[in-house]
Amino acid sequence: MHFPPLLATTWLPLAQSFEGHHDWDGGWWILMGAGMLIFWGLVIAGGVWLARELSARRTERPNTPSALEVLDHRFADGTISVEEYDERRRAILGAHRERRDTDG
Repeated sequence: MHFPPLLATTWLPLAQSFEGHHDWDGGWWILMGAGMLIFWGLVIAGGVWLARELSARRTERPNTPSALEVLDHRFADGTISVEEYDERRRAILGAHRERRDTDG
């Protein structure tokens, strides 16, 4: 049987070592074990990465300002008066207190 030179020098000894007998002499079990460890390591790392990505997307909240921040911004812009600002601030803080009292 005729093999190309590169194939004959690299893969032919491997093919001949398995020809006729299927033992693990020559240290091939080390290569197979290392390959299996690498494979399962990549599978586990991929699973951990996927779980972290999916859980991070669920817990992210859009960066929306609170009601008090919106009120402060409108007051700073001059779109509402001092009286209106005080009235709305008391209403917002009162709603927060009521919600905290009913939740606790």
